[in-house]
Amino acid sequence: LAKMNLAVHGLEGDIQKAITYYEDPHELVGKADYVMANPPFNVDEIDADKIKNDPRLPFGLPGVNKKGKISNGNYVWISYFYSYLNERGRAGFVMSSQASSAGRDEAKVRQKLIETGDVDIMIAIRSNFFYTRTVPCELWFLNRNKPKKHRDQVLMIDARNIYRKVTRKIYDFSPEQEQNILAIVWLYRGETERYLELISEYLGQVADEALACLEWEEDGEAVRPLVDYLNAIRVLRDTVEPFLKTQQKDGPQSESLAELDKELKLFEQDIVQFRKRADKAVRQWEDTPDTNAGLVKLTHQFEPLAESSRDLIKQTDLLYKLATRLIETLNSSPRPHAGEGPGLRANNQDITRARKAADEARSRAVEQLKQVRYFWKQAHWLTERFPDARLRNVEGLVKLVDHKELEANDWSLTPGRYVGVAPEEEDDDFDFEEALREIHVELEDLNSEAVKLAAVIKRNFEELGI
Repeated sequence: LAKMNLAVHGLEGDIQKAITYYEDPHELVGKADYVMANPPFNVDEIDADKIKNDPRLPFGLPGVNKKGKISNGNYVWISYFYSYLNERGRAGFVMSSQASSAGRDEAKVRQKLIETGDVDIMIAIRSNFFYTRTVPCELWFLNRNKPKKHRDQVLMIDARNIYRKVTRKIYDFSPEQEQNILAIVWLYRGETERYLELISEYLGQVADEALACLEWEEDGEAVRPLVDYLNAIRVLRDTVEPFLKTQQKDGPQSESLAELDKELKLFEQDIVQFRKRADKAVRQWEDTPDTNAGLVKLTHQFEPLAESSRDLIKQTDLLYKLATRLIETLNSSPRPHAGEGPGLRANNQDITRARKAADEARSRAVEQLKQVRYFWKQAHWLTERFPDARLRNVEGLVKLVDHKELEANDWSLTPGRYVGVAPEEEDDDFDFEEALREIHVELEDLNSEAVKLAAVIKRNFEELGI
């Protein structure tokens, strides 16, 4: 499995069969420039007698139980990873969240590790980031070559409120969320230029995505999400026209028709205004120097463009709803000049095709419009929290903690213990309909699981003869 994992990533490695708890076949102590690892958490079957004199335990054994086993193997792993590093080595590994505040003998090992000055960064991750386990975890970063000014400090980042929902049970980071966390580390290390380059990239992406709402090229063909959607709604409106002529002008469809036609005109006008804002955004981005003051100002200047993209999403959905409502009204309307019975059914193949095409065009337009505000929010998230392009403590997110504060807190390395609680934020982009769709999908998953579970229970009962 290890060789296959390397191969699929285009890497080569020296893989040897061994029990790492007791063996070091590569003789790595003091040799590694970098260590990356995701070890098994909370192992309690390591024979203490076999490793008590292991040179990979520079801080001594963690707790040993009555059976002569290491009570919890987390600090065995941590000690091993540290011992592998050379004088300039760095380590990054995933560890159970229990380890950062574990007490008794584990706390003593942790204290000795912290006192080396080599614990660099701690990042807390929420639960459900693993496919097989739901436990929360933390990322540990060690650096044997930390700058002198940071030797008695640890950067604490609480990223438990930063995540992307992949499925009902799985979360991860989006590429931009990873970059934003990394940007905090850049500020900690004084790499301001990299931070500013990221802000500039985000704002450039805002301008590009805005233009892409209007036109971009795919496989040699022009794609115009907003205009294509506007035309698709017009085609649907024209397809329904023969049915409208069979209705009285002041019939039940008149209100829906008037509202649809009104919103169509407004949408067309707003596309023109959005194009002007997009063109202006491109010019502003090109003219803005990559200084903090310039980029913070540009982030504020781009806010109307981001807001207009959100408004266009609402208009896009509204147009489709109005067109659908008009069709439904026609379907339920009485026959013309007859006092009863259903009217002409507005559900022929032409209308069905036009309605489907409009819905597909709506989805494309909405997804493209979302990108504009999405990338603006990334730039805004960073500039709002670090307005001077310098690291500062942010409640609920990040704090630079010195060893005195760590000692006062039992040498805990749990970020949430230091950064505080983030103020609750309103989600301006909350999509009620999307949330309902997610709930529907989740309900389907639960129903599917319930059916499988019922079948298992039934089979078990049958095997028991019940």
